[in-house]
Amino acid sequence: MADSDFPGWHGTTIIGVKKGDQVVIAGDGQVSLGQTVIKGTARKVRRLSPGGFEIVAGFAGSTADAFTLLERLEAKLEATPGQLARASVELAKDWRTDKYLQKLEAMLIVTDGKDLFVITGAGDVLEPEHNVAAIGSGGNFALAAARAMMESEKSAEQVARSAMAIAADICVYTNGNLTVETI
Repeated sequence: MADSDFPGWHGTTIIGVKKGDQVVIAGDGQVSLGQTVIKGTARKVRRLSPGGFEIVAGFAGSTADAFTLLERLEAKLEATPGQLARASVELAKDWRTDKYLQKLEAMLIVTDGKDLFVITGAGDVLEPEHNVAAIGSGGNFALAAARAMMESEKSAEQVARSAMAIAADICVYTNGNLTVETI
């Protein structure tokens, strides 16, 4: 079977919402292979504490690739404690230039409770407009829903949960089994 014949892994919607003094990253639990749901309770949002510095990260894409990136991010944070932006840029530079890392297929949303970034394999470290970032197969649905709710009285967590529920109703690769981390 050629690589192009292999049904790709699909799934995941991750959203980051920064509102007031709260930053939330939420992710669904579905992993699909082609048209089959392989797992419905995957945990794609993690709390990390490199060198006593707490961050929350969510990932979309290949799980093994995402864990490789999270390990690299932890190492960058240990080298630059308390400097999420700098560690993220250093990771993105490595990801863009290292021949091994270039093959990794994942994206990250990270926060330290102050900053919120999307890190991509294209070498981007993006600080989202409107304090909302979303990635993955249902990311655009969650992003649109969250942006519509940002002016409401809802908290960051309520916005994230509501946006994820809307994405799960629309995207067949997203479910309602959420992991939510607040910082």
